[in-house]
Amino acid sequence: MQVHNKSEEVMTVLDRFSSMYADICQITLEDLASIYAVNVTFIDPITTHHGLGDVQHYFSHLLEQAERCEFDIAMIAPVESNSITHLVNWTMTLKLKQSDKLITLDGNTQLTVQDDMIVYHKDYYDLGEMVYEHIPLLGFFVKKIKKRLAK
Repeated sequence: MQVHNKSEEVMTVLDRFSSMYADICQITLEDLASIYAVNVTFIDPITTHHGLGDVQHYFSHLLEQAERCEFDIAMIAPVESNSITHLVNWTMTLKLKQSDKLITLDGNTQLTVQDDMIVYHKDYYDLGEMVYEHIPLLGFFVKKIKKRLAK
């Protein structure tokens, strides 16, 4: 962190990212503009979002559905690459409003930071572990297939 004077700290985009993702349910859609560039590309195993407005729409749906969504960020490491600047390892804890199940999921994120804003965000996690394994009947088959493949 950089310090301008003794009483005022300036948070980097990575500081703001970590703080925001510590408890996603406490943020507003306007908060996203403090970390994501207007032209951000945000990718997860389900879909790709282009632009801040699309990312805000995605988060509005998440915020409507989630009772709890917290990320325990274990590490943010700088990466020497032509496009990716940071790798983030995390564990997410998610509880949806219409479910009693608490989902815990490990994953990682590739970030590209330019001018203290995130212009690229790509999440990697096991979609089956997050979604499919929690759907009755389908979850049974997904778990059976994973078990069979592990042999």
